[in-house]
Amino acid sequence: MKAVIKNGIAVFSPQGFLDGNSSSAFMSIEDIDAAANLKADMILVSLKKVVFFNRNGLDVFMKLFMKIRKKSHATVGFCDYDAKKYDAIKRFYQNELNFSLFKTLDIANLFSSSFKNLNKNILVYSSDKSQRSAIAIELHDGGHNPIIAQSLEEFNIKKEKKDAYDYIVDSTFLGQMGEKVATRVTGNAVIYTVSSFLDVEIGNMFNIEYHNNSLNVGFRLFIFDAYKVISMNVHALNFFSKLASSAAEYNATICFVGMKFDKTPQVFKDTMEDAGILFYTQMDDILQNKELLKELGASSASNVKSKRVLNKETILELPKFIDATVVTLEMMTNAKATKEAANVHNLIIEDKSGKIASSIGYFGDIDGMVILVFPSAIAKKACELLIGEDTDDMELILDSLAELVNIVGGKIKTLLADEGVSVNITLPRTYQDVDSLLQVVENRRGVQVDLLFNNDKFLFFLTR
Repeated sequence: MKAVIKNGIAVFSPQGFLDGNSSSAFMSIEDIDAAANLKADMILVSLKKVVFFNRNGLDVFMKLFMKIRKKSHATVGFCDYDAKKYDAIKRFYQNELNFSLFKTLDIANLFSSSFKNLNKNILVYSSDKSQRSAIAIELHDGGHNPIIAQSLEEFNIKKEKKDAYDYIVDSTFLGQMGEKVATRVTGNAVIYTVSSFLDVEIGNMFNIEYHNNSLNVGFRLFIFDAYKVISMNVHALNFFSKLASSAAEYNATICFVGMKFDKTPQVFKDTMEDAGILFYTQMDDILQNKELLKELGASSASNVKSKRVLNKETILELPKFIDATVVTLEMMTNAKATKEAANVHNLIIEDKSGKIASSIGYFGDIDGMVILVFPSAIAKKACELLIGEDTDDMELILDSLAELVNIVGGKIKTLLADEGVSVNITLPRTYQDVDSLLQVVENRRGVQVDLLFNNDKFLFFLTR
């Protein structure tokens, strides 16, 4: 099967049925090698003429995508699908969705180098907030004018004004965001969702490595959304009790929200409370109470129990961390970065006034954390695109800053993957008070790089 190349995009167009056998018939080893050698920004598989596909059928193309990424670093994925096909792909791959999806080839064109600087007005919507931000940033970088709809209701209203937009982008996914962890962060609280009957399998389902790295980054409040939990047995009880004991070593708090004990022994609740777990009826009882959030640890962070030494493997990858950070911030601020100094020592923030910060952890083949310290002026400018307007609302700025740092983390992950280094990333933790950040990294040596953006100093710090 040969690819058609136009505007820097190579498109394969299989037709009929795609299952394991038929997909193999469409794609030969020669086709995969030829695709890897194509000089194209994107290499996509069009599903326009595909009547039916299953996971086995698409997996054949996954092999193609992996080989291309290793050889040419081109964007890879699927295009030309309807809502039913889009939902099926998302369902098949879920947390493994590390390729891109473009609703139409015309939408894919907007992200190619051939369509840069055309200043198109583009309405953007995704139910995934991180994707909304990533799509808008890529379009902005391409010289377009993205308008983000923050909700489905807003999107449905705005898309009726068809003359106001040159393009409407929805049902689209940028694969460089990488794997997702089934969790979310609100107000610097990490929220896990659990449901059904909790038994010994909770230990297998819960990503303890992700949790430990979230502690390492500085998260101190973990909430289990347990509204849909029916019951639990002693194995789950032991798991959560041990988790609470581990959290106590970091001065972290674990809460359960919405948990009912009509089918679970009351003594289980007593045991969990003895281990330090707190119970609340509603999520808003925590998230809407600023004083309680502060008391529970969402606005502070104490020292971690152990300090890890920066190693050679991490130092070797430093340029990729810097590139991902600088490219993103230059794009968002329209300002060039100038490097002032790079040194190995503890994090030093000479002037704390007007500074806010964010940290993100990574783990896998290598592990550690990236810390970014912003003057408020740079943070406001960088987040203006995501917010859609200039604002002094610090909560809104911090929320958008987390999305921006999440994108930096995604870029770091992609750059490392291109070199065969596999990592996952935590969600970002933000700090309105940099003293709380300094508590997290106290006595931790790392590489600090001082950068200037329009004479405003920005700090990058890489540590473990």
